[in-house]
Amino acid sequence: MRIKLLIVLGAFLLISPSVNSQVLLSLIFGEKLNSDGIEFGLEGGYNFSDLGTLDADGTLSAFNLGFYFDIRLKDQWRLYTGTLVKMRMGDSDLSDADLAFLGVEKEDEEGTYQQQVGYFLVPALLNYRFDNRLYVEIGPQFGLRHQAKVVFEAEDGDRSTRVEIKNKDATNPIEVGASAGFGYRFREKNSMSIGVRYFYGFTNVYKGVNGSNNRSLFIKLNVPIGAGKKKEKEEEKSATDGS
Repeated sequence: MRIKLLIVLGAFLLISPSVNSQVLLSLIFGEKLNSDGIEFGLEGGYNFSDLGTLDADGTLSAFNLGFYFDIRLKDQWRLYTGTLVKMRMGDSDLSDADLAFLGVEKEDEEGTYQQQVGYFLVPALLNYRFDNRLYVEIGPQFGLRHQAKVVFEAEDGDRSTRVEIKNKDATNPIEVGASAGFGYRFREKNSMSIGVRYFYGFTNVYKGVNGSNNRSLFIKLNVPIGAGKKKEKEEEKSATDGS
């Protein structure tokens, strides 16, 4: 349990002090949300994204954090859902043509430009667990855009520059796509797990611009919250009743 807490605290320190309140609530009430048929916890990781229609040479990489529900359906089948409350997709190393397309005036100094789009992302994945604790998953994924901006960054010796140009009004508020992935659970029940998931967006990021869809590769870590403590209480209660 101490190892899990250290991992969770490390995730908070790495991502930022402005972690969404939903994640804090999940830490507080995690024990109450776990049951025999439901595993609840935190999902965190790193994703690498790019955007269709842009000429950008790089990929946008970012930390993400949220909570998940792993719901048992039948036998080895599960429904995996939840919300990534802190995550972003987009593209990096935008070209001059990209800046012209986005209506962004180029800065005088040399630097890099990124298109960042923040979403609340909700998967609804059908998950199958194999006997060796490997799993595969596939299904739709939905997003609600809450911010969008072009970010310029430059370094010149001890001087750094960062400029943000908001372009939320140019983007669509709803994201719909499909995800597929695989992973490994360290134990059979109430276990930490690692995985990889690929997301392909079906909707246009930019209003009226066909082909401007999101694509992102997620590397993730799942940590159940409160499940072990709840099991200990149930065992103590059972021992007390038996005596």
